[in-house]
Amino acid sequence: MKEEHVILVNENDEQIGTMPKMEAHEKALLHRAFSVFVFNDNNELMLQQRAKHKYHSPLLWTNTCCSHQREGETNLEAGKRRLQEEMGFVTELKETISFIYKAPFDNGLTEHEFDHILVGEYYGEPNINPDEVECWKWMPLEAVKVDIDLHPERYTAWFKIIFDKFYEHINIAKQ
Repeated sequence: MKEEHVILVNENDEQIGTMPKMEAHEKALLHRAFSVFVFNDNNELMLQQRAKHKYHSPLLWTNTCCSHQREGETNLEAGKRRLQEEMGFVTELKETISFIYKAPFDNGLTEHEFDHILVGEYYGEPNINPDEVECWKWMPLEAVKVDIDLHPERYTAWFKIIFDKFYEHINIAKQ
């Protein structure tokens, strides 16, 4: 299997190179990423629980899916590709806001990402990939916000940052 590369970027999201994904996480270098938020017609967010064997944040709850763009791939193309790979469906997505965050993990790796938030709608059940996803559920957006406040240890670092800083953008974008 070919080693996955990430797109290294500057603080303006301009590509400055590529690097193997693990090396970028070991060196905490800024790279492009995306986070997909999918809602149903009941205004619920589809959450996924990361698979137990993931190299960081195993079994933590997070947004519908997230990953890294490939060279030459738009944010929307990457979001749709990864949604299919992780959750087993594709839907139309729209770009909302982007931000930079840095989150070190206990295993010595660090996520330092220029993260693009993508939002879409879907009304069915996913066909999850067990290599990526342990479990999934629909949850009202406000209930997610409350649960993060009560049990932050259950959620990924980037998901908590998005809810803390960009909740209003997600809430407005889904409408």
